[in-house]
Amino acid sequence: MARYTKEDIIRIVKDEKVNFICLQFTDILGMLKSVSVTTSQLEKALDNRCMFDGSSIDGFVRIEESDMCLHPDLDSFVILPWDCDEGKTARLICDVYHADGTPFEGDPRYVLRRAIKKAADMGFTCNVGPECEFFLFHLDQNGKATTNTFDMGGYFDLGPVDRGEGCRRDICLCLEEMGFEIEASHHENAIAQHEIDFKYDEVLRTADNVMTFKYVVKNLANRHNLYATFMPKPVYGICGSGMHINLSLFKDGKNVFCDENDAAGLSETAYSFVAGVMHHIKAITVLTNPIVNSYKRLVPGYEAPVYIAWSAKNRSPLIRIPTARGSGTRIELRNPDPSANPYLAMAAVLQAGLDGVEKGMTPPPPKDSNIFDLTPAQRKEADIHSLPKTLHEAVKEFKNSDFAKYAVGEHVYGKYIEAKEEEWKEYSTRVSQWEIDKYLGKY
Repeated sequence: MARYTKEDIIRIVKDEKVNFICLQFTDILGMLKSVSVTTSQLEKALDNRCMFDGSSIDGFVRIEESDMCLHPDLDSFVILPWDCDEGKTARLICDVYHADGTPFEGDPRYVLRRAIKKAADMGFTCNVGPECEFFLFHLDQNGKATTNTFDMGGYFDLGPVDRGEGCRRDICLCLEEMGFEIEASHHENAIAQHEIDFKYDEVLRTADNVMTFKYVVKNLANRHNLYATFMPKPVYGICGSGMHINLSLFKDGKNVFCDENDAAGLSETAYSFVAGVMHHIKAITVLTNPIVNSYKRLVPGYEAPVYIAWSAKNRSPLIRIPTARGSGTRIELRNPDPSANPYLAMAAVLQAGLDGVEKGMTPPPPKDSNIFDLTPAQRKEADIHSLPKTLHEAVKEFKNSDFAKYAVGEHVYGKYIEAKEEEWKEYSTRVSQWEIDKYLGKY
């Protein structure tokens, strides 16, 4: 059932004296974009008549195809709960369409909608709960982000050791005002690192919520004179930030991952879904871990998964099965990080799992011991493979995969490869501070 009609939104905007409406959408690299309109243009926007230049957006279209149209999702309407000098501002998340009224195949939301339709055609709905981690750092005197912090907290510490506690509290309260159900928030393992968990939802709404979450976290951090970063590994020698994806499938209101008669409490659908994700994970890692820095997190010794395995008993593999059963039965994919475009990452993971279900794939036996303790020879004997070690490797896997092209569509596939190959080229030809420190005084 829809939460809002056009008439509802027009009435609320008038009653609440809203002055601006942000029409938000996401590019293929996961950057949130916005076209702002005043209330005089609200009815035009709600009638899907707000145009913008798509040629200026990463991964969209060429200049000769630039006219694009925003179609607001009425159920995403919310008034932003922070004061603004110009008056109240509301937000609507939009789908991107061609000027002729057809969906734009390069819109990440459209890519996820395709995966949702695939699930629906198989009789499933998909729920996802993310675990979003981030760092809070100080700004310098010019307002530029640094990696400096007075925070000395660790897991579950609180103030005054946790110097970000006040900011995190305000973020939670702001998110609740916007309709989020906050399940937990706490200091994470690394200094200045935090996690806020919100309740699972249908997969498209969850992807929307991830984008909204990042937007709110950055805004509230700025109001505390801090900088929030979702960069996976901003500081050498400490744990990086992940965005674990907890996922389950439902059919006729029942969790189809659950089977009480199975020794592990898992259904054949769950096993096949796990097998599909494991089978395709190398090809889609560039979507779940999309930047050069992502692979500085995916190394042994810092709690992030490196090896393609699954288990219901330990946290070292790629996929963990949490202890909850019944309606709470789910898989936890542990490699994604918060730099990922949530629409593309969740679409790819869902498509991979559905491919496993459709083809009746069977996963290898679970690996219930700590995989990090195994020698390379033992891992080889157990047929345990590794995730790509660099963005370059991940792009190659993506580029060579027909499944990846199917999962995201030909337009996104081509544009994404183009963008990531350019990113790797720029990184690999840039002289780093490490090279200066290591070599300048020796040679």
